[in-house]
Amino acid sequence: MRTEKRNINVYQICLTALAVGINIAGGQIALFLKLPVYLDSIGTILAGALLGPWFGVISGFLSGALMGITVDIYSLYFAPVGMITGLAGGLIFRKRAVKKANILPAALGITIPGTVVSALINAFLFGGVTSSGSSILVQLLAKTPLGLTGSVFAVQFLTDYLDRCISVFAVCVCAGALGGELRGKLSGRIHNNGTVQQNHQ
Repeated sequence: MRTEKRNINVYQICLTALAVGINIAGGQIALFLKLPVYLDSIGTILAGALLGPWFGVISGFLSGALMGITVDIYSLYFAPVGMITGLAGGLIFRKRAVKKANILPAALGITIPGTVVSALINAFLFGGVTSSGSSILVQLLAKTPLGLTGSVFAVQFLTDYLDRCISVFAVCVCAGALGGELRGKLSGRIHNNGTVQQNHQ
């Protein structure tokens, strides 16, 4: 069975751009308020969930690059984390309806791969000190038997998981608000003229 190749459409491009904007806005709110979460992956997970893993990767990279060269240099170094988060989000939501997702396990699956990379970057490049509000927690725990590296991993996992829970919840709400026709256009199953793409054998 051969499936007709799907081209990128204007709806997918617009949603990817919107995802980047959501990430930047959320990241700036968290940075300004010194929150222990980041709020910069909502758009990435949204793109991955609705459009597929590679759109999540693209939005994660663009968000990190744009924030890194404009408002927060740390974001540039953590761009790989955004890419992994988008990939994981796309893969996790590939086989299930986004609006019916179980938030806690979905967030955990998205958190783990990104946390490993993020903690390594944080510990070995920045010594646990970044622009995030979670840096305060790292410095406090670094004086305990956990040490710096252990503190970075512990705080990174807790803050990442909380952040991903918030992000997945927001994505589920957004996905639930979309109509079936719009979701079809975003997935490429419905063309701009309203026709449904058929599979050819």
